[in-house]
Amino acid sequence: MRGSVRQNRNMGKKGKLFLIPVGLAPGAPEAFLPAGTIEVVRSLEVFVVEDLRTARRFLKSAGHKKNLNEIKFLLLNEHTPQEEIIALLKIVHSGQSMGLLSEAGLPCVADPGSNLVAMAHEQHLSVVPLVGPSSIMLALMASGMNGQQFVFHGYLPVQKSERAKKLREIEIASLRTGFSQIFIETPYRNMQMLITITEVCRESTLLCIARDLGSDHEIILTQTISEWKKSKPDIHKRPAVFLINH
Repeated sequence: MRGSVRQNRNMGKKGKLFLIPVGLAPGAPEAFLPAGTIEVVRSLEVFVVEDLRTARRFLKSAGHKKNLNEIKFLLLNEHTPQEEIIALLKIVHSGQSMGLLSEAGLPCVADPGSNLVAMAHEQHLSVVPLVGPSSIMLALMASGMNGQQFVFHGYLPVQKSERAKKLREIEIASLRTGFSQIFIETPYRNMQMLITITEVCRESTLLCIARDLGSDHEIILTQTISEWKKSKPDIHKRPAVFLINH
């Protein structure tokens, strides 16, 4: 009788949604993830991922104990309809925990996974963030800029005129408040972004470019726009974070 009661209780128990960081550059997970995070990764059998190949590569490098063909992968990107996102959480409701993997860095930060997490909260499911690398925080730490007050703008507009307008607004906000202003761009548009920054911003404005964070080619440099105009780094198709301050 007691065993039957215990079984019924377990059947009603919900799983958890674990938010799993991924490396910013190729490398052994032990180099950038705590042992506890890797242990959780190895214990899960269901993952929500943005790209199947990236996810498989990460789990293999993390030493997942199961054959990758036995692991269940569920796709989630910016085009996933809301009803499909809701359906993903049925697994957690059934009692099985699930991991959310980002393409790189922390899930849900400039990442479509935030929609899944928002729905998990609406459905009163446990969300567990795990420790790992954040390109935004690493860039801010190393920039020498205001680390107590800052704003992350995510991706700026693609059109040059709109991008220039937004950059002027960001620069004015930095002058007015002293807050560090952080933003990113799709790697293949990074050079266009840098050119627009040097065309629009004041020569005395400080710009930090943090490129290839976490890799052997990492470069983090803060200098004035005037100095950047003299020599622009090659950041075409290279992941980078931009910071502006005074």
